[in-house]
Amino acid sequence: MLLTPNTPEDVADIIRGRMNPISVEGVGTKSALGQETSHDILSLKKLSGVILYVPEELVIEAQAATPLKKILSLLDQKNQHLAFDPPDYSKVLGAKNSGSIGSLLTCNLSGPRRLTQGAARDHILGVAGVSGRGEIFKGGGRVVKNVTGYDIPKLMAGSYGTLAALTSVTFKVLPKPETECSIIIPCADYIVAGQVMRTAMQKPVDVSCAAFQLGTGVVLRLEGIKSSVEDRSKRLLSTLNESAEKSDELTSKTLWQSIRNLDFFNDDTATIWRVSVAPTFGAMLATVLKNTYGAKILLDWAGGLLWVEMPEENRAANIRDHITNGHAMLFRAAADVKQNIDVFHPQSADLAKLSHRVKQSFDPAGILNPGRMNRNW
Repeated sequence: MLLTPNTPEDVADIIRGRMNPISVEGVGTKSALGQETSHDILSLKKLSGVILYVPEELVIEAQAATPLKKILSLLDQKNQHLAFDPPDYSKVLGAKNSGSIGSLLTCNLSGPRRLTQGAARDHILGVAGVSGRGEIFKGGGRVVKNVTGYDIPKLMAGSYGTLAALTSVTFKVLPKPETECSIIIPCADYIVAGQVMRTAMQKPVDVSCAAFQLGTGVVLRLEGIKSSVEDRSKRLLSTLNESAEKSDELTSKTLWQSIRNLDFFNDDTATIWRVSVAPTFGAMLATVLKNTYGAKILLDWAGGLLWVEMPEENRAANIRDHITNGHAMLFRAAADVKQNIDVFHPQSADLAKLSHRVKQSFDPAGILNPGRMNRNW
């Protein structure tokens, strides 16, 4: 059954007193993330529209199902953006569009600028929603210093709809950089690439993004006012070998859009893992996974984030066996693979207890998205 409320009050009426589980979604573009579930669908697609945008105050508030493209277009008119670089995973997830502003928070999605600008959760100011008790609530507000008690907006980040049905979100926005360029260093070795990226991040040139993919090489992004970008790019180039090249602004933007949206992967059915580790370990792990499984790997966040595409013969392999400090999410996989491998990295016993207590405080009856993040609740 598809439930499509028109207002937050309608959402509360649907949830309040309900006995059967429901799957909460905005416009459905992220439904492939998480464990497979089969419940009635609570679609928030009618809760769409910008509530407030004050460019001078660097704040925007919108209903949760407002299309991300609409938000970005509105910000672009005022030369502003969401600095955490929201990705568009429609290609790899087989979705029709880039999704809603609410899904950015509930899935805590961030792009290459996460390395220096923080994640979606670091830019959220406030939320409104309906708990599993059917209670309408608000958390945070429209200014940075608004938190007293529990930081509810951050609790919603990465909750995948298991704590509440969000009806609106308020984000901090920032001015766009005046210009950008990228320094591209040809490379065909993960270990070497990892060292180049870490060294570049330590230099006083304010590299904002650092990634590596075979066929392109190491890519270092510089952003800011034109004179500063020009000066920093010259200083960075002087420390690199003669094969390093500087791109123009358009090439840089196009390249980072491709990295952000995972255009590197072109197999529509392959299993994809998202792995977060210490940057010093990322390149070594990438080498192991490539040699062991023939994996295709994109290194982002200076080696701290690995996107791993597994070939068909190894699509059901659990790469967590190679990870001691870090976590791996099964980002995209066939249903039979998800039946045998937990989508989210198993939590320690203490953390699992805490997570369960938070879940019970918001949704004691286990109505919202049960099984999506944890098979047991």
